[in-house]
Amino acid sequence: MSWDDDSFADEFGERRPGRARITGWRLVRRVAAYVGVVVGVVALAVGAVFAVNAAGVAVKPGGFAAPAANAPGLALPPVVTPTDADGAATESGEPADGQANAAERTPDETAGASDSGLEASPVPLVDPAWTAQVSAATGIPERALEAYALAHVTIASEDPECGLDWTTIAAIGSIESGHGSHGRSVLDEYGYTEPAIVGPALDGNGVAKIADTDGGLFDGDDQWDRAVGPMQFIPSTWEKWGSDANGDDVADPNQIDDAALTTARYLCASGSMTSPEGWRAGVYSYNHDNDYVDKVAKVANGYAESAW
Repeated sequence: MSWDDDSFADEFGERRPGRARITGWRLVRRVAAYVGVVVGVVALAVGAVFAVNAAGVAVKPGGFAAPAANAPGLALPPVVTPTDADGAATESGEPADGQANAAERTPDETAGASDSGLEASPVPLVDPAWTAQVSAATGIPERALEAYALAHVTIASEDPECGLDWTTIAAIGSIESGHGSHGRSVLDEYGYTEPAIVGPALDGNGVAKIADTDGGLFDGDDQWDRAVGPMQFIPSTWEKWGSDANGDDVADPNQIDDAALTTARYLCASGSMTSPEGWRAGVYSYNHDNDYVDKVAKVANGYAESAW
């Protein structure tokens, strides 16, 4: 019997239909059809995932999987008011430990201090009892926590619609410099990092490329800009947003009170942070990196849970 014959004889000599032989081209076409079905199903699945994630990014940078910070609403840190320029008043009337007034530091002792010789204006000071309790609960050094809390108090008065609280500022301070402890630096009682924290040259080699904008005034580099201080501001940003929070008439990126308040004002300039979407937009404006935003959210949430 020929292989081309499509039937065969049974035991009675009768011919009956046989199984059709699958030729090479038929086999190719059949395999191609199966592959087409599989590819179509995979494409639909990928398209669905992409659409869902795109919708998530539209709602908040990072997509649905990205965490949000705790909803704003942590209690405003309690403050005490200085009675004079020599120290901070507590309920007992004695200067609070670690709450030295900025006026006690002379221009020679203060990096970037004003040459005017004017004494610092009294500013509210965070209740040391609150600071000690929350510092112990969160692990944030007390001097750094004072700065974050003071920034919270100040921004709540200046821009109550923003809704920013100290946990977000503290999270940024932790990520940027370990609360002023990066490298060999130590945050002194006056809120200055010693030595100053200066980032790598922004020369485009694995980092942004930003030519010098301050003549080396803040970062000591007259060729390239570098991020400066415990909150890591670049000089051009500090030039626009730099704030004096400790009342010494100088906005210094190396002084953590100044840097923390500047951070708060910069974040709130993006709009209200009272929703997860608004919060993420604010932090994203600080650093255009969704992974960075996620990290800040995680750290801020941790501080909020510990301090609650």
